[in-house]
Amino acid sequence: MPKLKVDGIEVEVPQGATVLQACEAAGKEIPRFCYHERLSIAGNCRMCLVEVKPGPPKPQASCALPAADNQEVFTTTPMVKNAREGIMEFLLINHPLDCPICDQGGECDLQDQSVAYGRGQSRYAENKRAVTEKYMGPIVKTIMTRCIQCTRCIRFAEEVAGVEEIGAIYRGENMQITSYLEEAVTSELSGNVVDLCPVGALTSKPYQYEARPWELRRTLTIDVMDAVGTNIRLDSRGRQVLRCVPRINEDVNEEWASDKTRHAIDGLVRRRLDKPYVRVNGKLLPATWDEAFAAIAAVDHGGSVAAVAGDLVDCETMYAAKALVRSLGSSLLEGRQTGMAYDTSSLAAVNFNTTIAGTEEADAILLVGTNLRWEAPLVNTRVRKAIKRGAKVFAVGPETELTYKVEWLGHDLSVLGDLPDTVAKIFADAGKPMVIVGGAALKDGHGAALKLVETLNLVRNGWNGFNVVHMAAARMGGLMLGYAAKGGIADLTHAKLTFFLGADEVDYSRFGGFKVYVGHHGDAGAAHADVVLPGASYAEKSGTWVNLEGRVQRGERAVFPPGDAREDWSIFRALSDVMGARLPFDSLAGLREEMYGEVPALRHEGLVSFGWSVPAIDGSASGTIGGYPIKDFYLTNAICRASPTMQRCSAELVHGETFAEAAE
Repeated sequence: MPKLKVDGIEVEVPQGATVLQACEAAGKEIPRFCYHERLSIAGNCRMCLVEVKPGPPKPQASCALPAADNQEVFTTTPMVKNAREGIMEFLLINHPLDCPICDQGGECDLQDQSVAYGRGQSRYAENKRAVTEKYMGPIVKTIMTRCIQCTRCIRFAEEVAGVEEIGAIYRGENMQITSYLEEAVTSELSGNVVDLCPVGALTSKPYQYEARPWELRRTLTIDVMDAVGTNIRLDSRGRQVLRCVPRINEDVNEEWASDKTRHAIDGLVRRRLDKPYVRVNGKLLPATWDEAFAAIAAVDHGGSVAAVAGDLVDCETMYAAKALVRSLGSSLLEGRQTGMAYDTSSLAAVNFNTTIAGTEEADAILLVGTNLRWEAPLVNTRVRKAIKRGAKVFAVGPETELTYKVEWLGHDLSVLGDLPDTVAKIFADAGKPMVIVGGAALKDGHGAALKLVETLNLVRNGWNGFNVVHMAAARMGGLMLGYAAKGGIADLTHAKLTFFLGADEVDYSRFGGFKVYVGHHGDAGAAHADVVLPGASYAEKSGTWVNLEGRVQRGERAVFPPGDAREDWSIFRALSDVMGARLPFDSLAGLREEMYGEVPALRHEGLVSFGWSVPAIDGSASGTIGGYPIKDFYLTNAICRASPTMQRCSAELVHGETFAEAAE
């Protein structure tokens, strides 16, 4: 490990570290535009210049200079100061003076660093260069006159997203950043280039001219658009969420977020349920809370009561519904609303045991019935990182573009019992083999996939390579709370009274009893219900969610629900009084204590240890995988379907529709 001095401070850094990283280890701030910790080194902005001895008598780019023993680095000498001022002056030569109308204002690296390291005046009097705007799709707004050619967006698209659709054309002062043929970028992670851009060249199109950062109230919470559990920050003004950006969590999402996570938020203010409804003579009519509760209490259920949890529900809501169903004399609970049924006697057998971050360490990966790019985009990026370290990837299922090289083994599940010799040898020689089972194979191929634990030696000392990918944020929490009937949703269809907790993907034609929908959007669930009770979305309540790797995480309320809508747990608490089955809590804190008593693992945030065990199930598999569960990445839940941005993304990026810009 090299030892060197930075402004007289001796530091020791790992082998391969750069001088810039050594400076940061010494507590020195080094300005930069092109350098980013998660991207390859470009060394083209030259803002990170420092003086290094021994070395040439000129400033050197610290981001591209390896740290070495006995180096002396100086970050504040007159030479360094003058060099940085000169670089900043060159960067601002062609930069437009539109800070007052730039969406990056207040969060702009160029603004901050020009104040901290710039000269204060410019000697440049010539005309500024102008660049035509480029089209990058419905997510990213481009004003390329502001671009300083840091190439962060290019490197992100190639290295992280795996979609080589952004690049540079021309040379020198004429260089321009553009998408391929100036068409929409097809990556489901394209919105991250907005956070990466150190100037206002790439900004958020849906958020354009909406607010300034100092006007917004920031709330830390958890994303529910998939089961990854992306850590996010919701920025709100008044009663509306205006922006969603990711928070850094190295174990879950690093610092990325999918486009669905970022931009489905405009669906939070559309198609909302803001008052109760009761079906009278076949039509849903507005009602008061008392009238809606009375209609439910009048149902002669005889103890035949069920609850179906949707994909976005928090653990507190599911526990409150479970407590009410139990107090009414029933135990019919299900969270796999699309009809899937698999053995849940061992939660470890339906968990992502390798962990999201651990995926990077795998050296042989078998994907079984999963389109990982759509089901868990931020797990897909980890697979890409594993490939860079030498991992080989194989897949069973219909061929699709996953952004990396895959050897497809067909779509017949029987291949799991007889892997090709070359594949079997690669897994036999692997130090950390990994199998990822998706929703397309979970119902019919779960047992055969579990059989691979033994044949491929997936579980060994310090490593568990068996993983299941869930697509619903509520799934793991629901399984921990018992939302898994033995026969799946079919076990609940005979119930005389059924509560649907934001469940919009259920086949409602199978339910003949009285249907109560508790949710936040007027989607399929509300259309089929006999009584509709308006609840709160994930942005409007504090809640607990468990992601696909069994990580307990909590989110806070950013805004209040609209109209007469209430937090879901409080709806069940109030309803229990009317139905003569009073629940034993009056507050969220009281509910949580009851929930922790029943499921202690939910008390503390972090990974839950389920204890590895394999259920005694049939290890054979037959049939083929005809397709993947997610048919449209951008329209997977009620919030997305209410979002104009997600509808535009679906039309353009999934269905190939074209949209003319205003100038055309």
